[in-house]
Amino acid sequence: MVRTYDAGYYDCIVVGAGHAGCEAALASARMGIKTLVLSINLDSIAMMPCNPSIGGTGKGHLVKEIDALGGEMGLNIDRSFLQSKMLNSSKGPAVHSLRAQADKNQYHREMKRVMENTENLYIKQAEVKELIIEDSCIKGVITQTGSRYMSQVVVLATGTYLGSKIFIGDAIINSGPNGLSASYDLVESLKHNHLELRRFKTGTPARIDGRTLDYDQMEIQWGDKDYEMFSFMNDHIELDEIPCWLTYTNKTTHDVILGNLDKSGLFTGTIEGTGPRYCPSIETKLMRFTDKERHQLFIEPEGRDTNEMYVQGMSTSMSEDVQLAFMRTIPGLGRCEIMRPAYAIEYDCINPLDLTLALEFKEIKNLFSAGQFNGTSGYEEAAAQGLIAGINAALRVQGSEPFILDRSEAYIGVLIDDLVTKGTDEPYRMMTSRSEYRLLLRQDNADLRLTEKGYLLGLVKQDRYDKYKYKVDSIAEEMRRISTVTLKADLLNPILCELGIPEVNQGMKMIDMLKRPEIYYKDLQTIDMTRPEHLAKDVIKQVEVTLKYEGYIKKQLLQVEKFKALEEKVIPADIDFYSLDSLRIEARQKLDEIRPLNIGQASRISGVSPADISVLLVYLEQLRRRPNK
Repeated sequence: MVRTYDAGYYDCIVVGAGHAGCEAALASARMGIKTLVLSINLDSIAMMPCNPSIGGTGKGHLVKEIDALGGEMGLNIDRSFLQSKMLNSSKGPAVHSLRAQADKNQYHREMKRVMENTENLYIKQAEVKELIIEDSCIKGVITQTGSRYMSQVVVLATGTYLGSKIFIGDAIINSGPNGLSASYDLVESLKHNHLELRRFKTGTPARIDGRTLDYDQMEIQWGDKDYEMFSFMNDHIELDEIPCWLTYTNKTTHDVILGNLDKSGLFTGTIEGTGPRYCPSIETKLMRFTDKERHQLFIEPEGRDTNEMYVQGMSTSMSEDVQLAFMRTIPGLGRCEIMRPAYAIEYDCINPLDLTLALEFKEIKNLFSAGQFNGTSGYEEAAAQGLIAGINAALRVQGSEPFILDRSEAYIGVLIDDLVTKGTDEPYRMMTSRSEYRLLLRQDNADLRLTEKGYLLGLVKQDRYDKYKYKVDSIAEEMRRISTVTLKADLLNPILCELGIPEVNQGMKMIDMLKRPEIYYKDLQTIDMTRPEHLAKDVIKQVEVTLKYEGYIKKQLLQVEKFKALEEKVIPADIDFYSLDSLRIEARQKLDEIRPLNIGQASRISGVSPADISVLLVYLEQLRRRPNK
């Protein structure tokens, strides 16, 4: 029995220092709260155990929003990226998504440096084995060595470390990601406090030695020449870019894999956890897409100071000998050597329906939760939740109302609302298709949507706020300017002719020309005589998108008005749903379990029908008409 002793008091304790834990701890500390972050291993701070990249479809939006609110992920990837690329650039601006290849060791070092030099933030290497809960309220934590830390609020950001097991063929290893220690005692503490735990699973591909690859057999993949930064604070950073490489599986590869499914923990039944739908293992891909003759693989560098290469698209739990056999059938990988084998990892996580929109446990006051522990996948989803959990933990200490972003304000709002209102039966991944207002929630306008909110929270510092205000004023001034500029027909028509557009008979306002889908600023620059000398690219982008999508934006704003009307219809916290006889039994059960704050949230609960919403609206109207209500 380990002796416990008082190790100190902190206003906020964050358990875990992955991408969720880092954002939670930094947010809390930057808001003036004395914050302690506890990590099993300080070498795991902001670790990238899977893909060495930040961003991607939908995920890039989250990173931009984190940055606009004053978080760290965008700044950190800008300090440590190897190449950058805008995905979906041939499509509309709503789905443009930035993705950067990271130097994973530098990413870790930079984040650790920032945390170590943040005022009010204390970092300790320790494994939390027990939560101190009294009268359904968190009071602190106890570590494996007996340190008892007391606090007002706690944020759980345990990632994939809880009860985790690694699967490589027949081998089952009690371990956390990347060979680090797992946490088992804390699992028992959570169960003791009646938290519902589930088993999820994820995986990561092998890392291979770059010296053993034949790059002539693969296609080189460079990033964008005119690359964009993740942080709105950075206009440009000089980069010595490192390429990625593209290759493909083939029939021989598939034959080796399909002939050895008995050496995959996923197909032998040893893995019980539910895996991510949108990031399947290679063996799952072959079983699911039997008609595909090949699958693309990206060979991605893990950093400037290592030869390790990440085999993107080749996640597997097959045995190490089979991994080597099927990879050597792939062009460019014929002599490859595995430095770290691929593996699947199974871990405990909670049911996010147990959380409020502030990411606080409904049954345990002052206990917040974020990241993969909430049933999500990905660094970006974790960081977004960590930021919100850290903000709300700090606000609780300050005695302020929680900070909640709704679905019309941010992808972060969509992410959290989906989790706590709809729940998830598999690791949740953000995609642009999950947002019904995605034309309004573009990554390019995240600063315009959220910087003011971050400033009021105290996370956005004055230099960032001043830059934001300058951009807002510049956009307004440019809109005013182009509405007064008339382009003469004799100057305009040669440009229109070159673009294959019918000529005009008279001069036209520049604002009207830019509303045309075929015409952009760059087309008019030789005849735009009043254009400011240093008109910023981001200002031009905002003006062009606003003008070209004006009709669609107005439609979405009307949809948001209807959405807001339902969100403003507050449901009393003490309502007894079981007393409303007109509600169906399933609706009563679901409403009582989730306890929605308003009619809008209630309408998004699976199992609650439009007829049930009508019953609630009638009840609220009756309640409103009662005396003293």
